[in-house]
Amino acid sequence: MNRIIPLFPLQLVVFPDEELPIHVFEDRYLQLIKDCKRGKLNFGIPVFFEGKIEFGTEMIIKKIVRTYENGVMDIVCKGKRVFKVEKFFNPIPNKLYAGGEVTFMPRKNDGTQQQKQKVIDLIYQLYNSIDVTVASIDIETFSSFSFAHKIGMNIEDEYKLIQIKSENARLRYLEKHFTKVLPVLKQINRTKELIQMNGHFKNLDPLDFSG
Repeated sequence: MNRIIPLFPLQLVVFPDEELPIHVFEDRYLQLIKDCKRGKLNFGIPVFFEGKIEFGTEMIIKKIVRTYENGVMDIVCKGKRVFKVEKFFNPIPNKLYAGGEVTFMPRKNDGTQQQKQKVIDLIYQLYNSIDVTVASIDIETFSSFSFAHKIGMNIEDEYKLIQIKSENARLRYLEKHFTKVLPVLKQINRTKELIQMNGHFKNLDPLDFSG
């Protein structure tokens, strides 16, 4: 069943379960936040990508952290579920902000422990290759969205990720990402080593052309 929800389009991807702090200063979005708080409604952050609005994430307002004298707000919201925009209204009648008729996408949690552990190991490998310490990752709470902003994906990669309905398929998508990124990082590290060796005497093994 489709629903009409207020929309706050941005050029970024928000994942389900992600907490997002937002500084709200435009009149249309201040009205949106006030209407959502008053009516106990959620709103959506659709991704504005390549001139189109098609997919986004429903957001829960967790807290209004601060309201300034001029009405501007700092809020914290949390991603709930992904939706597809069926119809876009800009603005909603009698409102300053946009809205849309949306279909919520099912979130199929069919990822295996083995898949999750493989992706976690790849995350450790990635962070180790760039000399960044990462805290221990709990496999029980881990999902394909947990580190999606922190593994070198661009907005196009992230946008494709939220459109995948199955956790099994999302984890496989992340594995493919790592197969592209890790070899590049290894080559970069090798280049750094060569630069640091510049001017140093090198021990070279002579080639044996005999026989």
